[in-house]
Amino acid sequence: MQPDYLDSNYSWFRLVVSVLAGTVMSVGMWATVLVLPAVQEEFGISRADASIAFTAAMVGFGFGNMWLGRVVDRFGIVPVLLGAGIVLAASFGLSAFVNSMWMFAVLQLFIGISAAAGFGPLIADLSHWFLRRRGIAVASAACGNYLAGAIWPLVLKGIIDTQGWRMAFIVIASTSIVMVVPLALMLRRRPPQEVSIATATGQGNRFNTIDIGLSPRMLQLLLCIAGIACCVAMSMPQVHIVAYCSDLGYGVTVGAEMLSIMLAGGIVSRLASGFVADYIGGVRTLLIGSVLQCLALFLYMPFDGLMSLYIVSLVFGLAQGGIVPSYAIIVREYLPAHEAGRRVGVVIMATVLGMALGGWLSGLIYDLTGSYQAAFLNGIAWNFLNIAIMVMLLLRGRARQAAIA
Repeated sequence: MQPDYLDSNYSWFRLVVSVLAGTVMSVGMWATVLVLPAVQEEFGISRADASIAFTAAMVGFGFGNMWLGRVVDRFGIVPVLLGAGIVLAASFGLSAFVNSMWMFAVLQLFIGISAAAGFGPLIADLSHWFLRRRGIAVASAACGNYLAGAIWPLVLKGIIDTQGWRMAFIVIASTSIVMVVPLALMLRRRPPQEVSIATATGQGNRFNTIDIGLSPRMLQLLLCIAGIACCVAMSMPQVHIVAYCSDLGYGVTVGAEMLSIMLAGGIVSRLASGFVADYIGGVRTLLIGSVLQCLALFLYMPFDGLMSLYIVSLVFGLAQGGIVPSYAIIVREYLPAHEAGRRVGVVIMATVLGMALGGWLSGLIYDLTGSYQAAFLNGIAWNFLNIAIMVMLLLRGRARQAAIA
């Protein structure tokens, strides 16, 4: 029998608070994207060198998910959010006053680490409060990341245009400290001991009985490789859409609007994927998203008109939004639940490293070719690797089930 605190009214309240916290903290993933052209111009550097700041933020975000996930397993989410909120505000505040690109990049590393508290650790913590609706709950919590990408560009673009990127960073620092602390304190309740016991043994989770014939270590390795591959592909539009629009003559403001549209579509996709995952499982859901993402990347190549880019950016967002949350669902389906924070964190770290690698690769390819067309092809190639891994996992699962039957 399912305990009454799972999928309860408090569980849904906790989800709302988690989404709000994630929306505030995930600004650390998108702020550098918004100011990329301005930072490049001010410091007089190449596009690839300017992209290093985003890479640093993503590396920090990746390792933050892994490290903070372990802390959450042991101490809970509250101390993690409180500490991360303070570091996030301090790092953005200091970034507004630096005069060195390398110091700016170092601070982005700390921004990434602290912003990670609003993603993987929050998702892992929330997963202990849901059972029947875990898929939609995890996907909804992950929407905080995309809500940040949809809302923050609209809030900051006017500040960047009129007062510069440094003032925008000061606004972010102030907002972070004011909002994160009270939100963290709303999550002080810890799951009862029996929740951990039930989830650790897989009771009530119909997917935990699926055996695909792989050790936990091998499955996690494959998920990490798949995560890197899909996010190298994902990073091309997400990281460079603002710069791409600027190069085409549409301006930074238009690029910020396209990023917002893209991530708003991602929110819809994440919610839909969570609903679907509750019925068909994480692997199938991720495979669907990966195939659709690949098709959307192809559309960027022939269409570079203003209206076409708006439409394609929306299509891309609707295609790829559910991919990353699906990894967390797969981890909860096939790997030990009592290690959720650590294992979700490791896989999320891999996806973020893929974003970091892809953001830098796209900038390098642009510098070498003077165009983003080759960068889109690079993303498509990585996307095929992700599809291949998901197909392999799906076929192994079917073969294992058939052998047992």
